[in-house]
Amino acid sequence: MNVNKSNVKENKRNEKKGGKKIRREMTAMKKTRQREKPVLKVVPLGGLREIGKNITAIEYGNDILLIDCGACFPDDDMFGIDLVIPDFTYLKENRQKIKGLVITHGHEDHIGGVPYLIKEMSIPVYGTRLPLGLIQNKLDEHGLKAKLRKFEVGDTIKLGCFRCEAIRVTHSIADSICLAIDTPVGRIFHTGDFKVDYTPVDGEPIDLAYLAELGKKGVMLMMSDSTNAVREGYTRSEKLVGKTLDNIFATSNTRILIATFSSNVHRIQKIIDNAADHKRKVAVSGRSMENVVRLAEELGYLRIPKGIMVDINETKNIPDNKLVIITTGSQGEPMSALARMASSEHKAIEIKPGDKVVLSSTPVPGNEKMVSNVVDKLIEKGADVIYSDIADTHVSGHACKEELKLMLSLIKPKFFMPVHGEYRHLKAHSDIAAGLGKNRNDIFILNNGDCLTLNGKRAKVIEDVAPAGGINIDGLGVGDVGNIVLRDRRLLSEGGLIIVAAAMDRVSRQVVSGPDLISRGFVYVRENEDLMEEAAKVAAESLAGCERDGVTDWNTMKTVVRDDLRRFLYSKTGRNPVILPIFMEV
Repeated sequence: MNVNKSNVKENKRNEKKGGKKIRREMTAMKKTRQREKPVLKVVPLGGLREIGKNITAIEYGNDILLIDCGACFPDDDMFGIDLVIPDFTYLKENRQKIKGLVITHGHEDHIGGVPYLIKEMSIPVYGTRLPLGLIQNKLDEHGLKAKLRKFEVGDTIKLGCFRCEAIRVTHSIADSICLAIDTPVGRIFHTGDFKVDYTPVDGEPIDLAYLAELGKKGVMLMMSDSTNAVREGYTRSEKLVGKTLDNIFATSNTRILIATFSSNVHRIQKIIDNAADHKRKVAVSGRSMENVVRLAEELGYLRIPKGIMVDINETKNIPDNKLVIITTGSQGEPMSALARMASSEHKAIEIKPGDKVVLSSTPVPGNEKMVSNVVDKLIEKGADVIYSDIADTHVSGHACKEELKLMLSLIKPKFFMPVHGEYRHLKAHSDIAAGLGKNRNDIFILNNGDCLTLNGKRAKVIEDVAPAGGINIDGLGVGDVGNIVLRDRRLLSEGGLIIVAAAMDRVSRQVVSGPDLISRGFVYVRENEDLMEEAAKVAAESLAGCERDGVTDWNTMKTVVRDDLRRFLYSKTGRNPVILPIFMEV
């Protein structure tokens, strides 16, 4: 009996100990789960260390919010490429997590990739009226439909675990916003593209007081436009351009042609207002200009007096001193309306001596030569050309150093990540932040495809989380032109092409006819017949050598011919054309 009692007591003690142990283990597991709570991930897929194709994924758990989806124009050596868009591989792999795409404004480097993303996945697109209108035009061109959701300044939308608020900013296109995004680990502030213009044309300046309130409430991470981070001082107001245009209209008695970005609705409005004040009719030229003017008028962003607009084909019937033409081509693009006018290839407009041509823009880096060529042609035709080097015909839409300092001082973020710019811009912006007292350890310069992880207290970078190269658009092809094809195009552009054609017996592999040489872009054949005849002999000797050596594999024979011919041509000309052997069986 006593033995049984002591066994019972022992069992109770063991159960008590076991229960404590289980509770300790459960507590430890609970703490581990708390420690393993998802972190916030910021994954830029474009727009870093480059100009254009801006897109950023904000990810927490099973939710992803996308900011912008832009494109960029190809480099000079990307022959035949029309457009470059971001790599959507990471987004396709996580498409079930994506709650929506939020657009900050309607420039190509922020919306140009939207149709290609919509082709891959059906997601809602949020934006203010003008960007959504421009996106709708693009979708119509591609024959696509998408869920476009209007998102006005002051609105807050909930996308998964994210709350996203639209705040007005000043930029070179109407309806631009910055974003305050509340996440489970803290607030993110994304400036979009902006500048601080106290006297904007539309009379709606950036709300600095509200931004200061956001800063007081606390911002964990700020991502900020870095495009003009290397420029000192402040970006000048759009009203400065307005004064220049006022003076041009007041002093001109000839036809006025003004080339500007089609997206700069405020500047187009100023031109129309000046035309109305000076009793001039207005015509627009260029497809993108026509589309934007029509859309902006429909949405109420352009106020066009009745009877002032005329079709470009009717301008011949209007006196020169009663006409102004707004056109595309401020960047000297070869197929733009202004470039066609300068080359006498425009169907409706011929440049005449005395025409006043205004380039209301500054050349984008890389476009300087094209702009210079167009200016030269216009001057040669007798036009009076006014551009940014000799008059205040353009101001930037991006913040310079002092404005970037102001934004950092208002928002006071815990962590800072410069975006939208090449490395020199991102580095200059990080230096600005450090100069304001920000700890270098809290400033992060990423590559596209890297991931910035945040838990509210700490942040760190994980490299190469997502593929983030550019996808080339060539005609209707998406991604089918890669580095190898571009390399071949570069080689063709540098050395031309030589085709070696020969007919060979199917069984014996003996040459029946040829080899004949066909040249494109290498030399002018009629003036270099001796060289081409010698080259044909070299190719014939190579094939004869293969026959003597018993070589019957066509790939090997082609390699031998190609190598022998390349050595010969280089010794004679110092050039390396692409050599393409073609053998036919008979």
